[in-house]
Amino acid sequence: MTHTHQRQQDDIALALVDLDRYPIADLSCEAGAAFLGECQRQMEEHGWCNLAEFLRAEAIEQLNTEAKDLLPTAEVLHVKRNIYQGAIDPSLPEDDLRRKEFTHVAVQLADDQIPENTALKQLYQSELLTEFVRRVQKKEQLYRCADEFQALNVVALHPESWHAWHYDTTECTVTLLLQAAETGGEFTFLPNSRSDEGEDSEAVDRLLAGDMSRAQTFSRGAGAFTLFRGGYSLHGVTKVEGAHARISAIMTYDEQPNRVIDDEVNVRIYGSRVAAILADRRAPGHHEENGQ
Repeated sequence: MTHTHQRQQDDIALALVDLDRYPIADLSCEAGAAFLGECQRQMEEHGWCNLAEFLRAEAIEQLNTEAKDLLPTAEVLHVKRNIYQGAIDPSLPEDDLRRKEFTHVAVQLADDQIPENTALKQLYQSELLTEFVRRVQKKEQLYRCADEFQALNVVALHPESWHAWHYDTTECTVTLLLQAAETGGEFTFLPNSRSDEGEDSEAVDRLLAGDMSRAQTFSRGAGAFTLFRGGYSLHGVTKVEGAHARISAIMTYDEQPNRVIDDEVNVRIYGSRVAAILADRRAPGHHEENGQ
């Protein structure tokens, strides 16, 4: 990517973000440093940082319009998966809720279905935004996910739909709410429910059994930008109710460069379209036919 192109992406990001409230352009100035410190404090104390109306009003409308124009081309996915998004651990007891596969229905655009020239993708690809996320998360380095399907997604949950409990396949996840549900559709999660050393089994068991007492739930309006440790915090979205869909953009980041996700996981999430793409690549003669 050229320096000029990167500067264009950063300029687009700066035009979309409400810089008066959220001075991400200069985190070294007094106001920017104070803002960054507050974001980091929220991450440490709560496991999340929520920035209401992160985008300017006209930017919210622009990105929401982009999403609605693209969503008719998206598939309706019936996503069935356990909380870890992988194969069921055969060592678990038959009645262990970690074996249970939860199903939710979503209209979902994968990264390869979102054009490069959209403001939404330009925002995600901005180095300025990536650097802000890195510093809030206190990472030595942070990269946008390189997976062609998972990097940036747009998800529409229609009335009576929800998002099933799961851990993300990457640690640092950001969600940008483009259109809130009329009622319901609340982001709910169990902060830092697992670490590299293990999982808080008691808290996870209680949540999967329906006990929400340890979960955190908060309502968000359109334009809210929420950072959290999606790979370490079990999370989902409550049932959407009312007359219209809840639409959000999901931006994923990783500490490792060029991170891609296992084909099995991508097929489990994205279904037949991605399964066909991957099968075609494995077909005899594919490389020769494409000049590769």
